[in-house]
Amino acid sequence: MSEEPQPQPQQPAGKQKRPPRTGWRRIVPTWRMVLGTFVIGVLLLAGLFFLGYSLVKIPPANALATKQANVYLYADGSVIARDGEVNRENVTLAQMSKPAQHAILAAEDRDFYTESAVDPKAMLRAAWNTATGKGKQSGSTITQQYVKNYYLRQEQTVTRKVKEFFIAIKLDREKSKDDILEGYLNTSFFGRNAYGIQAAAQAYYGMDAKDLDAAHAAYLAALVNAPSEYDVVAHPENKAGAVARWNYVLDGMVTKGWLSASERAGLTFPMPKESATSTGLSGQRGYIVRTVQDYLIRNRMVDKEDLEFGGYRITTTLEKKRQNAFVDAVNDKLMSRLDKKDRKVDNYVRAGGASVDPKTGKVVAMYNGVDYVKQYTPNATRRDFQVGSTFKPFVFTAAVENESTTRDGRPITPNTIYDGTNRRPVQGWQGKYYAPANEDDVSYGDISVRSATNKSVNAVYAQMAVDVGPQKVKDTAVELGLPSATPDLEPYPSIALGTATASVLDMAEAYATLANHGKRGTYTMIEKVTKDGAEVVELPQRKPSQVVSREAADTTTSVLQSVVDSGTATAAQAAGRPAAGKTGTAEEDTAAWFAGYTPDLATVVAVMGQDPVTAKHKSLYGVMGLDRINGGGAPTEIWAQYTKAALKGKPVTDFDLELQENAEVPQYPTADPTQGDEDEGDEDEGPSGEPTSGTEGQTGGETPGGPDGGTSTGQDGGTDTGGTTDGGTTDGGQDGGTSDGGTTDGGTGGPGGADAGTTTGQDGGTNTGGPGTTGTTAGFPTRRP
Repeated sequence: MSEEPQPQPQQPAGKQKRPPRTGWRRIVPTWRMVLGTFVIGVLLLAGLFFLGYSLVKIPPANALATKQANVYLYADGSVIARDGEVNRENVTLAQMSKPAQHAILAAEDRDFYTESAVDPKAMLRAAWNTATGKGKQSGSTITQQYVKNYYLRQEQTVTRKVKEFFIAIKLDREKSKDDILEGYLNTSFFGRNAYGIQAAAQAYYGMDAKDLDAAHAAYLAALVNAPSEYDVVAHPENKAGAVARWNYVLDGMVTKGWLSASERAGLTFPMPKESATSTGLSGQRGYIVRTVQDYLIRNRMVDKEDLEFGGYRITTTLEKKRQNAFVDAVNDKLMSRLDKKDRKVDNYVRAGGASVDPKTGKVVAMYNGVDYVKQYTPNATRRDFQVGSTFKPFVFTAAVENESTTRDGRPITPNTIYDGTNRRPVQGWQGKYYAPANEDDVSYGDISVRSATNKSVNAVYAQMAVDVGPQKVKDTAVELGLPSATPDLEPYPSIALGTATASVLDMAEAYATLANHGKRGTYTMIEKVTKDGAEVVELPQRKPSQVVSREAADTTTSVLQSVVDSGTATAAQAAGRPAAGKTGTAEEDTAAWFAGYTPDLATVVAVMGQDPVTAKHKSLYGVMGLDRINGGGAPTEIWAQYTKAALKGKPVTDFDLELQENAEVPQYPTADPTQGDEDEGDEDEGPSGEPTSGTEGQTGGETPGGPDGGTSTGQDGGTDTGGTTDGGTTDGGQDGGTSDGGTTDGGTGGPGGADAGTTTGQDGGTNTGGPGTTGTTAGFPTRRP
């Protein structure tokens, strides 16, 4: 074979072999590699995006974001208090002013309405600025911030940011921009424990979000960036920074066309108040909140669980001016006179009051105690103190309403003559023997109903209750306004002396019916209840009905006018208006009352005694340095000052009365009023040792014919079995009074009269015991009628 070289096959033209990559070119990726990597990366990112989008669901709202406070308002719309753990009150976008909406957009996200749910550029810019030390920035849109506030927690983690990203995108597809902005403004934290712009507007300026102008709204918007730092009241050293942020917000509003340059130039920084509204429960606020809550739940207007969840805006019927006037009157006439350091008994003093507009049935003011955080029990609604002689008008109303007559057939009118003899046994009662004592054992002999009301004569009213029928008396009291389930409201002769333990508010409602000529409607303390801007509770319609005749109510008013004019309540004249009312004292002086009204306002005041440690009822002997407290003293003085202030500026009106037939005609007995009282001694024909105008009757503790055989348990646990009664002493009795109708067995003096002596005369023997001569007499405790 030839060794000559063989010719090689020729390569086709244009297909030269690529020379191998050498040197540094070996580490540079080709364009194919770049393109492939980019495509793979895009596909991977898209896959991850769709995977995340499908896996991340919109969760339910977090617990903190849904919690709201209930807001309690006076009738004029001013805030009384807020309750709940979170100070938030959700409002609709329509309830936020336009400047408020624009200010928050200028501060946080000026392109909110045109941008997408997330802004990658802003997120990258924020990350760069944070990394390069230009300040920590979130880069989140308002949608993202709302997602964080409403659905997620506040922790700074990658997982939370990823969830926030995907939820924001989904939310933007499911909700409108307006809905998202509304949610954001209701969930943002503004400092001062205020969540949402409504709570913030109240916390910093004492106004509603709908009333915010550009200047105030810009400051609140500035707070979102640094709530605690920019509170210029708490941190005055940061005012320059807060003002700079405020200016930034306003400038942004001008840039976006939401605020004119000329208006912007005229704005000055609106310094927030130290504390625009106290949202705590101290003072009267806590009592009002508790009373309103009880009212809503008891009347099945709102469930307890719903109320605890919050979000209700409850407008009460309470009037701020009158509420404050009530507090001032109690402080001036009672609390300022106490010396708790040097007089132990002054520590027992409690006060309660309630005021009702007779024509509308609205509760316009209440006094419940000195401070809810110090004395928890609301004194205006408690039902554990006897109402005493303030119950007597109901007995007379029942007599007129039922056209009742005396034992000898005479109609009961203001001028019907009764026997006012001390411890006179009631006639016609089939139950246990009952012969109540008058105050200080005073006997009055023949006395008209009007005078017996002025002097609060127990003997007269116990007999009247039997003449009318104790059950009819109870029914009338319930018709006037007392709850049928009132403790100790029992159909016995003692009902006339006020053994029932109705609340101050109960009594105010009943007296308001008398003031309204016997018409009673649905009494209320709620004007309206809204949630999320809509009324959610249908309040009962007030449909007044004539529960007793006008003649019965008006004739009672006529009698009660005499109590103010010349009886035990002359201090009520200081109100400067025609008034009617009745004083009363509970057994053992544990409470003193005055219930009264003008044609325009019915108000009841009670001063009560309770041990702050044991909660036992305590006698009020020696309170304010006085021998004893009675309804004609501090309770009537409080009533007069409050009523004068509450009706200031209103025209003085007189009572327009329609009296029962022959109301002014004397009705004399047709026989000796003592006939048939075999156990009684000789009776005086006239009053003997009349009490002064500053005292009134005290409740008797006997309940004859009751299921327990006539026993009565005192407030401190002692039991009255018809014999002697511990604690039945009174202080400051009448000197030289004549006591007839029984022999005492050695009455003991109360405070101020330790050596009170005894009363021994059976036939009108003279009482020489002096002040404080009381105790146990003929088996009955001496009580003020």
